[in-house]
Amino acid sequence: MQDLKVVEDNRMSKLIIGLILDGIGMISFSIPLLGEFSDVIWAPIAGIIMAKMYRGRVGKVAGVLTFLEEILPFTDIIPSFTLTWIYTYFFQRENNDSF
Repeated sequence: MQDLKVVEDNRMSKLIIGLILDGIGMISFSIPLLGEFSDVIWAPIAGIIMAKMYRGRVGKVAGVLTFLEEILPFTDIIPSFTLTWIYTYFFQRENNDSF
């Protein structure tokens, strides 16, 4: 029973962290011109964090997609961390859990 609680806590921690990181990524969307410049700094950071949060193939693919989503103009509205969490815990058969 203890192991189940640890897994649940890890899931909720990743969700909360993902929501916060998606919020950070969307903040730049609200600041014209300056926001797009900040994406140059935020995109690689977000990609690395994503790859560390979700190991294996899911983390690598999500890290690249997150980088692209953050670096491309006008795509900051996509909640990549939240979508990866949903995919990992609701659609993926194998659970590559780490963080």
